[in-house]
Amino acid sequence: MKRILMSYIVPGLLLVFQAAAQEVKPPVGIVEKLGQTLPMDVELYDETGALVPLKSILNKPTIVMFVYYKCPGICSPLLTEVATVIDKMDLELGIDYQVLTLSFDQNERPELAQEKKDNYLAELKKTVDPNGWRFFTGDSVNIHRLTDAAGFYFMKSGNDWIHAATLIAVSPTGKVTRYLYGIHQLPLDVKLAVIEASEGRTGATISKVLNFCYAYDPEGRHYTFNVVRISGVVIVGLVAVFMFVFVVKPKRKGER
Repeated sequence: MKRILMSYIVPGLLLVFQAAAQEVKPPVGIVEKLGQTLPMDVELYDETGALVPLKSILNKPTIVMFVYYKCPGICSPLLTEVATVIDKMDLELGIDYQVLTLSFDQNERPELAQEKKDNYLAELKKTVDPNGWRFFTGDSVNIHRLTDAAGFYFMKSGNDWIHAATLIAVSPTGKVTRYLYGIHQLPLDVKLAVIEASEGRTGATISKVLNFCYAYDPEGRHYTFNVVRISGVVIVGLVAVFMFVFVVKPKRKGER
């Protein structure tokens, strides 16, 4: 029995631990990268079409949001919610913090980004610095460098994209400090995220309930990352039970 355990079960257990320890890139969803720094040499196109490096954009605590401007699903409600939060927060946009919106669709252009900026700034009830909420586009290389570094994963589905809704707080040095999941946000939560970002402190994620863009069949959602982890836990549990029943327990009886 011990020979079987050493020959088959233990190597299998090691493989499970290695798979669980390895970061598996999911096709869609969020993998938190708290404490990691975004690539500051990434270059994006602003609303005017100027190509600017990320290091010149991140000069204050920043709320980063990844959307695509022609999204038929959750992007518009998320942008509207951000506008509402900006109105309700007692922090001043463009002074205490800024919002960076980036389209992850490489086919969208600065003209569309400018249109979206004009629309959502017009929704604000209070007067703000228009440079406090920036809208960007980019090429596929720079987009993926930034989204991968932030742990934001999305996937093409026909003419649309499958993606999650989240706000990511980033410090002026590009350090990821907090994730705020879902469409609806409390102004207090966003304010605390901004304060933590200003201090470079990472904050624990309280709610991890993700909203996905439902412009596709819900049956088509893939949770490869979760399946691997859950399967690993189940296998580890079964191996632990096996070892106790067939190895530890008989050994104890023998010692008695």
